[in-house]
Amino acid sequence: MPRRGENIYKRKDGRWEGRQLKIDGKYQYFYGKSYREVKDSIKSYQENGIKIKKEVKTLASASSLFEFWLDSDLVKRVKPSTYESYYHCVTKYIIPFYTSCNYYQLTEDTVSEFVKFMNDDNSISQSYKRKILAVYKTALREILKNNPDSIKLLNYIKFPKPEQNEVQVFTMKEQCLIEKAVLGCPDKRTLGIILCFYSGIRLGELCALKWCDFDFENETLFINRTVSRTKNFSDDDNKTLLLIGTPKSRTSSRKIPLPSFLIALFKEYYQRSGKETCYFMTGSEIPIDPRAFQKLYKKILKKAGVPDRKFHAIRHTFATRALELNVDIKTISDILGHSNVSITMNIYAHSLMEQKKIAIDRFNNMHLASMETGQYAVINSVNESQLSSKNADF
Repeated sequence: MPRRGENIYKRKDGRWEGRQLKIDGKYQYFYGKSYREVKDSIKSYQENGIKIKKEVKTLASASSLFEFWLDSDLVKRVKPSTYESYYHCVTKYIIPFYTSCNYYQLTEDTVSEFVKFMNDDNSISQSYKRKILAVYKTALREILKNNPDSIKLLNYIKFPKPEQNEVQVFTMKEQCLIEKAVLGCPDKRTLGIILCFYSGIRLGELCALKWCDFDFENETLFINRTVSRTKNFSDDDNKTLLLIGTPKSRTSSRKIPLPSFLIALFKEYYQRSGKETCYFMTGSEIPIDPRAFQKLYKKILKKAGVPDRKFHAIRHTFATRALELNVDIKTISDILGHSNVSITMNIYAHSLMEQKKIAIDRFNNMHLASMETGQYAVINSVNESQLSSKNADF
């Protein structure tokens, strides 16, 4: 079967076609009766003294270099969902910009021009501009790694300031309405919404949960996989695939303690319908599509009479409630599976400030002037002799 980035596909006439980048930046095409025949032809072409990667960096156009990085370097190193994200950035923004730019035009001016081009595009959010430029910098670093004189071009990539957008959070009243709607819903898959409110797990992590991930005895939940729908790069019909993979990052694999009431709720549900090898959301060995569950989530919001928000707002709500309960930021970061605490602090900076204000407001209780002494109430804890002695010094 074709793999992502191989540039091999089955034609409508039944034959197989493949292509390989040549040193002039153009493509060599190969045809055969089977996938294996085309793959072997490309391999033979590569092994006959054609040092593609080295030569292309001196003769190919810039757009071909980015395409080659996407198809040959990146595809082997990242998860399918990450590859799809990078693919979109490169094919929609980077390659079109460099379509008419030859490799020698990758200069300080052209790099700066691309950065300016991105920053001037008001149709793209600041956060997505930062993402595109991050992909651009990663690709450029790989393309230029054998050219020490040109690596300094990376210094000309300047990122726009991140947006200070306030995260979407459900109020306590809205959360209660949603939970009531879930508990009154005959479709028990909606229980996943309540689980997210009290664990902060991501949508893909929820859809990938199996009953064996629940430790009812120790009241914990183990997150070790995720479900995502991504483009099928080996299919010429632009179809998508439902993929089960590892979580977002190393720290995303984690154990989460669950409140006792959730354990009791899910234990009863498990005893009635669950098997350890089955998925929590479906009760079968096939996971639910995240897109299908989002539709179910929208129906619950409508039933509860709550304004529409993205599913990720539940994760933000969990973190906000935890801060309101004075849970320390490191613990929240660990539960959420963030790679470092700074990510958590940056996302929930507004909530942290609110908690700081509450803490400072407690000093108001010490700021009640005493009618007798004209001093702050806290000074009343000092005995009269000490107070008189201190006043005498003024």
